[in-house]
Amino acid sequence: MSIQVRNLTHIYSEGMPFESVALDNVSFEINDGEFVGIIGHTGSGKSTLVQHFNGLLKPKSGSILIGDVDITKPGVPLREIRKRIGLVFQYPEYQLFEESVKKDVAFGPENLGLDPAEIESRVREAIELVGLNYDEIAERSPFELSGGQKRRVAIAGVIAMKPEILVLDEPTAGLDPKAHKDLLDVIQRIHQEQGIILILVSHNMRDIARLSDKVLVMEGGKLVMCGTPREIFGQRDKLVRMGLSVPPVAELMHRLADKGLPLEANVLTMDEAVAELLKHLK
Repeated sequence: MSIQVRNLTHIYSEGMPFESVALDNVSFEINDGEFVGIIGHTGSGKSTLVQHFNGLLKPKSGSILIGDVDITKPGVPLREIRKRIGLVFQYPEYQLFEESVKKDVAFGPENLGLDPAEIESRVREAIELVGLNYDEIAERSPFELSGGQKRRVAIAGVIAMKPEILVLDEPTAGLDPKAHKDLLDVIQRIHQEQGIILILVSHNMRDIARLSDKVLVMEGGKLVMCGTPREIFGQRDKLVRMGLSVPPVAELMHRLADKGLPLEANVLTMDEAVAELLKHLK
């Protein structure tokens, strides 16, 4: 499975006074099993981009190949495509509606027409995968849960569909630090255990640096940078000019280097920073 985006352009309110080019000739490729982070200032086109992956939005021009299927062509059965691509919007817990966690997570698999035994298996597996205890939580109302637990249940409902591609748009927005860390651990575990393509849209550079294999940087509807986290965050000044930042530990090392210390500033983790500082002190 791969995603190939070629010359994708999307225009909101085309021909109207408030016409806006949201995506401008965007091209890139995501390979099987990759964890991809998408960053950019508010309004850069991140959310518009990911909503094209399962056909929620149609481009003005360009193409998107999911595997070997061009989903932008007329007549492509998007229902089949959407079985393969899970899309989790910001605050997905607002979409919970069933009387129990079990029923909510089962909603998607039931609509796939699966037999009851398969549905039960998928629901249990998905709830456990997001770090919740099935036996303790399955019969509880989702509205009795904490904010972090609700979000995990919402993600479990998508995981239960067994997507080959999972897209998460700002999944940690509004969570306290512990819930934020716990959910990021869940996302990392999903990627490792399922082996699927995982796409994370986030403003948190530390999360993107820690988790991603590849980072896409959007600005004004254009893809302006694409590379590994080290390649992207090594260009600190360019990111700052776009109103973005680098992970906090990298910013610290850049500032020390700016003061004249002979340090390697292009680090991404605390362990790397400590090793570099110790090398200098010795």
